[in-house]
Order: sequence, then structure tokens, then C-alpha cells
Amino acid sequence: MTAQLRPGEAEFLAGYDPHAHPPVALTADTVLLTVRGGQLSVLLVERAKHPFQNEWALPGGFVEHDEDLDDAARRELAEETGVALAPNHLEQLRSYGTPGRDPRMRVVTVAYLAFTAVPEAPIAGDDARRARFFAIDDLAIDDAAGRSRSGGTSLAFDHADIIADGVERARSKLEYTTLATAFVDDTFTLGELRRIYEAVWGMPLHEANFRRKVLGTRGFVEPTGATMPTEGRPAQLYRKGEATSLHPPILRPS
Repeated sequence: MTAQLRPGEAEFLAGYDPHAHPPVALTADTVLLTVRGGQLSVLLVERAKHPFQNEWALPGGFVEHDEDLDDAARRELAEETGVALAPNHLEQLRSYGTPGRDPRMRVVTVAYLAFTAVPEAPIAGDDARRARFFAIDDLAIDDAAGRSRSGGTSLAFDHADIIADGVERARSKLEYTTLATAFVDDTFTLGELRRIYEAVWGMPLHEANFRRKVLGTRGFVEPTGATMPTEGRPAQLYRKGEATSLHPPILRPS
């Protein structure tokens, strides 16, 4: 949508020199999280070109001059990994603009956060040499407590910081929203749901307490009437309820 000019603005813009300011470029990057093999994981691409050639980075790139930010994030994700997301599956995380974060020029990026239960197999494309999911625990990033993981895979640009922020956002959202159901199939057991919380929070949870909290939170889940065979007695299957926020919240153990 083009803004309508106010009286006098056309004359002002005719004499306005945008080159009086240093050039700034805009990019969009996406933190796509899932749970694979019981571990919280993120989709990364191996860069085929400079800068940071051969290093791993978030899928993303420059926003075209006539392109919306959300559209740019989805386009870059699809071009570099082959993963297509619906418009409502993305949310803005925050913007990053520290001078020097990109050696080419002043670049500000708008980071997006997305979640998926059954990720498509990524297929590298555009300027990405490879695309694959990495367990968060295998990356050289700092956690919310400021602890660094030494020996993990290093990342290009400031993408370690962006991923750390995305992980913390996901951990917080699990407390107050029904986000956990985005990581499971349409029907699931409470055990499968608990393992999502354990993977994202990075800690074991008491099975009986978790079950009591989930079933005591109105609209979180609803029974399907079906069961899943297990080694013991069959496990009840549930689906996502009508709620989007949790009252009361399910808080992380301190």
C-alpha cells in the first residue's frame, strides 16, 4: 500500500536527497524450530558464497525493493531450503542492527520465528550449498543464563544470538500458550506432549504433575476417544483444544 501524500510533501520529496544518509540494507531471516529425535532443532543452511562462505547460517536474505517483509522471509526460506510455510505460521522475533554485524555494509535484519511438527526434508537451493536441521545443543550459542556451549558448530553473522533469542521465546511461549501442540501431530498422547516440553525446556518433567496441569487447563487439549497401543495399557489420544493461551500457565520448574 502506497501512502497518500499530504499537501506540500510532493515538493519536499522532489528536493530530498536520500544519499545524504549512509546506505542501509534490509534482510529477513527465519528461525524454524522443530523437535527431532527428542531434541529441539533449528533449520540451517551452509552458505555457498562470501561472506562466511562454507559456514552455517539461518535461511534468509535481502528484501526486494517492492517486497513485504513477511513475503521476503517466506520467499528466502523456500528458495534456500525448499520449505514452504503458510502466512500464519510466521511471527516476528525482533530486529537486529548492530553496526558491523555484516561485513558488506550496514545491514539490519528482521528475524522471524516459526514452528513445525513434521518438517519437510530440506532441499538446498539458491545460494545455499546444503540445508539441514541441527540440534540446538550441537550449536555454539549462549543460553538464557549466559552459559556458552563450547565445541559446537559456529554460525555466521550474529545468528547464534538470533537463535538463542528464538529458543528463549519458544520456551516462554510454552508457559503461557498452546504452542506445544504445534510440535506434535494432529492427535497425540500426553506423553508425547510432555516430551515436547522436555525438549524445548531442556529438563525432565514429573509425569503425573504434568498430566494434572494439562488436563486442569481449560481448552488446552481434548480427548479424541481413541487410544494408542503401548507396552502397558493403551494411552489416550488427544487433540488440540480451542484455547490459544493457558490459564493458569504451565511454568518451567525453577
